[in-house]
Amino acid sequence: MTAHGLRLGAGRFVAGRTLDEFVPIVRSLNGEGLTVASAILGEGVLSEPETRAVVAGYRELLERIAAEGLRANVALKLTHLGLAIDERLAAANLRELVARAAALGNFVRIDMEESAHVDATLRIYRELRGLGLVNVGVVLQAYLYRTPADLEALLPWIPNLRLVKGAYLEPPALAFPRKADVDRQYLNLIKLSLKGPGFTAIATHDEAAIRHAIAFAKAEGITPAGRFEFQMLYGVRSKLQRQLVAEGFPVRAAAPFGHAWYPYFMRRLAERPANVAFILGNLFKG
Repeated sequence: MTAHGLRLGAGRFVAGRTLDEFVPIVRSLNGEGLTVASAILGEGVLSEPETRAVVAGYRELLERIAAEGLRANVALKLTHLGLAIDERLAAANLRELVARAAALGNFVRIDMEESAHVDATLRIYRELRGLGLVNVGVVLQAYLYRTPADLEALLPWIPNLRLVKGAYLEPPALAFPRKADVDRQYLNLIKLSLKGPGFTAIATHDEAAIRHAIAFAKAEGITPAGRFEFQMLYGVRSKLQRQLVAEGFPVRAAAPFGHAWYPYFMRRLAERPANVAFILGNLFKG
């Protein structure tokens, strides 16, 4: 798998192993009207020197995006920056990257991970916003019971939010076990966020949810410019992505790259059985 997995299918969802392989893919996506959320694959770093290497990699990515004039921002995981070691270490590493992104006119999204990291992630996000850094956003997961309250608490910050349904395996005490309940909460979160003062990235491959969001925004007189965009994974529902662009909606492809593609790919499959069917199904459709 590690030798041939990218060629045999995983490469459909991973935008290269190196930055040099990644840049042409971003340029191609930009040429089709898509913007990109770029990410260096990796998470769960357990030593401070490793986190510094990750920071260096993201600094290089930000510099390359600026130099190449690419329409791309950055999305990263706090455990990749040392959250599993020390919250202050992760916060300091992130602050450095957000400040550099601000100097380059770019933006950093903090990905949300397992429920055990939600409180620390939101604390760090609020800390950065309190320092006057506005070029940073965060992610909320619809399958967690707590998320409506988290969203309400963030609205005074005029946040830039990405709303996802959630992919990690969580116990029924913390998250909805039934898909129908997750879908219902997801639609409610979209409405709540769109009616708020910030920006909403609606990250889903569920076309019914996308059309519901479009209809709601139209009914409320909310135009996409500066208020919302759709986000989907690189290599997933590509035809739908391009269809939405043709309809005039902004679409951002989440495109990870890096040598750590194998643990990323296998962990996503292992966490939830539904991920297996989702990824395998998308190998055979656009």
